[in-house]
Order: sequence, then structure tokens, then C-alpha cells
Amino acid sequence: MLPFKLVYSEKYFLPIGEHIFRADKFRLIRERLLQDHVADESDFVVPQPASEAEVMLVHSPHYVNKLMEGSLSAREELQMEIPYSPQVVDAFMLHTGGSILAAERALQDGVSVNVGGGFHHAFPEHGEGFCMINDFAVAIRAMQSRGRIRRAMTVDCDVHQGNGTAFIFGTTRQRPDALPSSAAPLARTPTGVRVTEAPAKDVFTISLHQEHNYPYTKPASSIDVNLPDGCGDAEYLAWLDNALSSGLRQFEPELMCYVAGADPFAEDQLGGLNLTIDGLKQRDELVFRVARAKNIPVMVTYAGGYAHRVDDTVTIHCNTVVAAAEIFKPVHSA
Repeated sequence: MLPFKLVYSEKYFLPIGEHIFRADKFRLIRERLLQDHVADESDFVVPQPASEAEVMLVHSPHYVNKLMEGSLSAREELQMEIPYSPQVVDAFMLHTGGSILAAERALQDGVSVNVGGGFHHAFPEHGEGFCMINDFAVAIRAMQSRGRIRRAMTVDCDVHQGNGTAFIFGTTRQRPDALPSSAAPLARTPTGVRVTEAPAKDVFTISLHQEHNYPYTKPASSIDVNLPDGCGDAEYLAWLDNALSSGLRQFEPELMCYVAGADPFAEDQLGGLNLTIDGLKQRDELVFRVARAKNIPVMVTYAGGYAHRVDDTVTIHCNTVVAAAEIFKPVHSA
């Protein structure tokens, strides 16, 4: 039995047809965790869909009404890059409810994993990049509206920058290469890596991503680490450590939302970084180790993963649960 809960529903499946986004990966992750005895049935909890009112803590009533009524324009549907249907809306509402539940369970247990979610390209007024609703942004605002937390941090380790998240929580727009004098600078930047920082109020956003990749316009996160093509394990882990250290010097979150994308993997079809499966597990361990050392509850969402072999994507996502179990295992006194 795990010392934390995994949030999952069989209705997480996105009915989007043949697509590079493997909508069956959520089921495959659950099956692998059970098969490998990482988790048992009692470790899983089933979420309820988010309410429209909860979604509107982040998304505009106009956009939410369009989703519910099926009145998106052809351009809006094209921008989302997945086909619209009421069933797809229902699945996204459930993923969002899953992230809300994972946030609540993380505050209770120290960590929780939503075996889904991480749809970080969704903006208040529209969806983008396979993302209809920004589930973990809604979860943060829901925790704040309930008085559970005041301050949160997002740590986005998908290969693609979390542009929707950066926009939702952004406070100050700046030139991409500008570094405010009030911000604590990161260490010396090596050739090919560009770091930007911006002030934050109640949510501090960190994004570690491939610079020359989608999205082409990247709103400023609190910290953006723009990595070069082909970045490998050692350099990636060093920059993640640096970004976490810098962020936590500037900001004291009461909840960390970790977006554990599988697509920095070397064999991902939509990525251009060069991380190994073991390097991605070390990434997870680093995030969890820092969160536990600082006593910050951490909720996890999964985001992207488009490996040529779906088994590799499933392994990477399952390893995130394994890493959490190792780092958050109970400490028994002698």
C-alpha cells in the first residue's frame, strides 16, 4: 500500500480517435502500477467532475458556456488540436476534478498523484495544444477559494512551456530576455540556455522546457528555463535544481503542483531533448526530495508523453509514482 493516494477514473479516456496523444495511457498506467505491485486497488480514489463554477475560477464564463453548449468556432477547435464533443468536455471536467481532489489529498497526506491532468496550454478564453481546461490552475484557485492555501508554486517539467499557466498566473509582462533587478538571479547561464524571471504574487510558476519547440509564443513564467535542443540528463537536472533553489529563495508556497511530463524523453515524437528514462526518474526524485525537505505538499499531474513506444511513456509515468513512494515513505523511529 502506498503512503498516498492515486486519483484515477476509467472515464479519464479522451474520445479523440486516432491521435498522437494516446488517450488510453491513463488506463495503461493504472494497469502497470497494479501489475508491478507498485500500487494496489485501495491506493486509487475516484474523483468527481469539477463544477462549472470551479472551472470559472480560471476560465471565462463565455468560454465555459461555449464548451457546455458546443458552440466553439471552427478556428477555436482547430487551435485546440483535438476534436470537440460533449464527451471530451466531460472527460476534461473529470480530469479537472481529479486535480482538485489530488490537491486536497496532497494537503492531507503530503503528496498525491492525479493519473491524468496537466493540461497546461489551456488559456482563460480558449484551449490550445490538446488542452481544453487548465486543470491544475483550477485546482490551485479552488484551494485558495476554499481557504486551504494562499500561495502555490507550479513546477512544469513538460518539454513544452506551460504557456496557458504562465498567462493565467502572470502578473508582469516583460521582454523575453529581461531580468528584473529585484529578482534573485540564477547561476551563470551556459551557452544555449536562456533563463528569464518575473515577479509573482500568490502563484509562482517555474517552467523547464525546450526553447525551440511549441508554443512559439511563450508568456513569461516566474522562472523560465529555455533549454537547447538535445539537452541531456546531467544538464537538465542541474538546471532543475537551480530553478527550484532560486524559486524557493524568493517564494514560500503552501502547495507545489508538479507537472511531470514524459516528453523530455529522448525518443519522444514531439520533443527534442535527450533525457533517458532513468534521468526522468531522477528528475522526479529531485522535485519530491526538495518538496519533502521544505515540508511542501506536492500534487502531481502527468501532461504530455508521445514516445514511439507507448510502453516507454507508461514506464516514465509509473516511475513518477515509484519515485514519490521512495521519497515519501514513512520514517519509523527506532
